[in-house]
Amino acid sequence: MRIGVIGVGRIGRFHAQVLRANPHVEKLVVVDRDLARGDAIATALQAIAAPSVAELLTQVDGVVIASPTDTHATIIEQAVRAGVPTFCEKPVALDLASTRRVVALVAEHHGTVQMGFQRRFDAGYIAARHAVQSGALGRVYNVRIAGHDPAPPPESYLASSGGIFRDLHIHDFDIVRWVLGQDIVEVYAQGAVLVDDMFTRQNDVDTIAGTLRFSSGALGVMTGGRHNPLGYDIRMELFGSKDSVTVGWDNRTPMHSLEPGMPAAPANAYPMFLDRFDAAYRAELEMFVDVVAGRAENPCTVADAEQSLLVALACDRSRELHRPVMIAEIAA
Repeated sequence: MRIGVIGVGRIGRFHAQVLRANPHVEKLVVVDRDLARGDAIATALQAIAAPSVAELLTQVDGVVIASPTDTHATIIEQAVRAGVPTFCEKPVALDLASTRRVVALVAEHHGTVQMGFQRRFDAGYIAARHAVQSGALGRVYNVRIAGHDPAPPPESYLASSGGIFRDLHIHDFDIVRWVLGQDIVEVYAQGAVLVDDMFTRQNDVDTIAGTLRFSSGALGVMTGGRHNPLGYDIRMELFGSKDSVTVGWDNRTPMHSLEPGMPAAPANAYPMFLDRFDAAYRAELEMFVDVVAGRAENPCTVADAEQSLLVALACDRSRELHRPVMIAEIAA
């Protein structure tokens, strides 16, 4: 099988390394807008460096898009029109119109585009989904979601990130929908700048809190931020009529109890997302190879990505207007 990787920055380089080690991938082709970087990665991985995206698409059976966010929609469209099954890091696009254009094109061409929401492949979240589906939790009453980065990104990144809800918390919106098997129907979000004034300059916030209402009537609470000095902290708690469970709590979670006799904060807390979700990132790419080979169905579609974007946009509007926002208001 021949797989291409478009964009070999931090996450793209990781994807390329994982694919190179996959026994089903016989040929790896890479391209980067920095041609020298693309050549260097190709040499290091014994891969082929393509001179352009268009040329790469003629050489592969499937393609992984890890290029900058503002290129995703255009490259997805190129790949779909070329009939090449595609894996793309989130998001499809930062605006709803572009996302819907891609969703429509994929449907029109019966294309395959797997979105990179890696938490769906994390063992803890898989177990949580099973607990909900099997009835082990009973009726779900409440969900708590925490998403805290260890350190803010550079201001140059913020300018094109789409803001904290579309950049950081869109993963939370996707995974909670997937675990519960329910849609989010209403949000009420607030934000503050408590870490760095650069967020104010970029019309963004670095600390958030909010509530979610799900289609069953269950309620969710979310918190998040751009600075957690102990490390990368991603958790979910589920409270039901039969049981209560948590995901993301282990001996590397950057939080500790103040109750007597409890251990101190871990010295080896997760420093970044690649450390916390290493196994999940590998599993989603293994799945993509199976999807390309026709051995598996697409586990995360562009339509899923559109639903998460709707929630993020609703949070943006809620924060701006200081009121609850129905998802239907954004989708209309």
